[in-house]
Amino acid sequence: MSKDKLRILLAEDDLNLGVLLMDYLETEGFDVKLCKDGELALKAFHSHSFDLCLLDVMMPYRDGFSLAKEIRTKDKKIPVIFITARSLKEDKLKGYDLGADDYITKPFDEEELLWKIKAVIRRIPESAGEDKSEVISIGKYTFNVSNQSLTIGASTKRITEKESDILNYIAIRRNRVIKREEMLKDLWGENDYFLGRSLDVFITKIRKYLKEDPDISIENVFKVGFIFNVPPKQIEQ
Repeated sequence: MSKDKLRILLAEDDLNLGVLLMDYLETEGFDVKLCKDGELALKAFHSHSFDLCLLDVMMPYRDGFSLAKEIRTKDKKIPVIFITARSLKEDKLKGYDLGADDYITKPFDEEELLWKIKAVIRRIPESAGEDKSEVISIGKYTFNVSNQSLTIGASTKRITEKESDILNYIAIRRNRVIKREEMLKDLWGENDYFLGRSLDVFITKIRKYLKEDPDISIENVFKVGFIFNVPPKQIEQ
């Protein structure tokens, strides 16, 4: 994806900041649509095509979190960066749980935002081109990567995009140590405390999804990462 063709949806209720960011990003070659509240941003998203969303968390009519949730129902892959004046870890964890690609806290330098946008853009072709099997057998489970579904017996559960990315990541690297730092950088582009907490939440959920097969486990390796233990004889790709 080339930068000069990338269209950004910018939802920001502080119009002074919004215009400043729009002007700056347009000088960097981006096409930016500025919306002053969440409802207008949602209408714009349904009416136009965008490649990336910059969403202020605190907005009238519809906040950034609920806006992101609506956007994800239409496009599960579009990158989302949250902009917020709050630095509460609960907010950051909620954002990452919704599948946010990054998070930036006001006040910030425009170049910092540009760096984050570029980092997200660089990850897009990497994830799109990653070699993923359509269906992976994991013990008694069948994991359909493209459909984001886990099946055991007659029961099928649909999981989220981020859960699917994480499960696919550890399934490919099964039965060997997966370094936490490398996993965070590969899946989110960086390694920090809040992303680490979010990863722990996702791992806990995936453990619950796989609990029907006692031969499978996600083992914590102290200060290193994880091992996804699956009996080799039960794995097919």
